[in-house]
Amino acid sequence: MKKVYIITGANGHLGRAIIRLLLKTDSEIRGLVLPGDTERLFDNVCYTTGDVTDAESLIPLFKNTAGAEVFVIHAAGIVDISWELVEKVYRVNVKGTENIISLCMEYKVRRLLYVSSVHAIPEKDSPDVLREVARFSPEEVRGGYARSKAEASQKVLSAAEKGLDTVIVHPSGILGPDALSGSYLMQLVEDYLDGLLPACVRGGYDFVDVRDVAEGCLLALEKGGAGECYILSNRHYEICDIIRILRETAGGRRLPVLPIWMARAVCPAIGRWFRMKHRRPLYTRYSLYTLQSNDRFSHDKATACLGYMPRDIRSTLEDTVCWLRNKEYLSSEQESPYFSI
Repeated sequence: MKKVYIITGANGHLGRAIIRLLLKTDSEIRGLVLPGDTERLFDNVCYTTGDVTDAESLIPLFKNTAGAEVFVIHAAGIVDISWELVEKVYRVNVKGTENIISLCMEYKVRRLLYVSSVHAIPEKDSPDVLREVARFSPEEVRGGYARSKAEASQKVLSAAEKGLDTVIVHPSGILGPDALSGSYLMQLVEDYLDGLLPACVRGGYDFVDVRDVAEGCLLALEKGGAGECYILSNRHYEICDIIRILRETAGGRRLPVLPIWMARAVCPAIGRWFRMKHRRPLYTRYSLYTLQSNDRFSHDKATACLGYMPRDIRSTLEDTVCWLRNKEYLSSEQESPYFSI
């Protein structure tokens, strides 16, 4: 039977990594991209311009699929490091997910995979290990982004109870090559390499390669149990370790290391510094809280049930540096008045 894969957020960091894997199959691939988001789209992918908050714009993705097995990967979303829940984040992450669920039920898709986040999982006091949960509540997590992902995740589980075949994955902090949209973690890497990062902070998080998450998504789509959740994490890395690996890989200066209490105190000043450089502030109340939170996420279930095996972050950062350098080289060639095809 013919297989059709629908990917929302198709030109995002994770969406592109998923499509790269699907292009190795003989399946039909359909991708949702935002208006104007046409940078480096893949050949052999049928793209639809739309927005998950506009249900009507999503209908072309689902049309003409009679007789095929349709798999939907809902990867579109906004990552936000504000403490409060921003209205746009809620509309995209929650209302957008509701629209996708409705269309999946209307068109009777084979399976919906929802890309949630480890932030949707309620925290426990360290050193407790964080594992998959059977229900989600925005009241049990901290930060606006976490609340939006928890609410959306519960809506997906509720749809599963109504008969929709669903599976949820929870990636941790995603890094890796081929990021066109500029995530906060990728901005951290780029800002350091460009000499725009004023200081490092003490603390860390669970960082994972985008390519491993993409593979985990397809494994969950194929092997995951209906209504089940799987954490796609790696392990804890200190921010200082990330910067050290980047310095060893690409060169760069040593940065002062601020304890969290000091980073909180100078957060407004650092924010102004970033804005002067026309960059988004990386150190906010929520991001600093996250770097001190319990991030002992276990991917044992994904490893045992799906065969998920994340790589060491050093190879991720080395490949990312290589990709960024190549991207800059290609950009400089394209901007050169002497460039010709």
